[in-house]
Amino acid sequence: MATRITEDCTSCGACEDECPTNAISLGEDIFVINPDTCTECVGFHDSQQCALACPVDCCLPDSTRVESEDTLFARAKTVDGTMPAAEELSAETSHFRAGEAAE
Repeated sequence: MATRITEDCTSCGACEDECPTNAISLGEDIFVINPDTCTECVGFHDSQQCALACPVDCCLPDSTRVESEDTLFARAKTVDGTMPAAEELSAETSHFRAGEAAE
């Protein structure tokens, strides 16, 4: 699922700095996530960095945009973000693999 920011957002900007795909920007009143560039941090981190950074826990899964790990990883390889995507997925670069042992 893409991530969304709820109306509880205080517009502190903590999430924006953590997004590896530059999917987060200031909207009219609160920060918003572009679902076309959000990868849920798949290909970059083992958890969604915006959710970890948010002091009010308003970065939540968007149940209306369920996407597979393959779809998110393919997107990660094409977006112009703050860092390159991993060459392959592992427990360190995908929350889908959280139960896998690190190699």
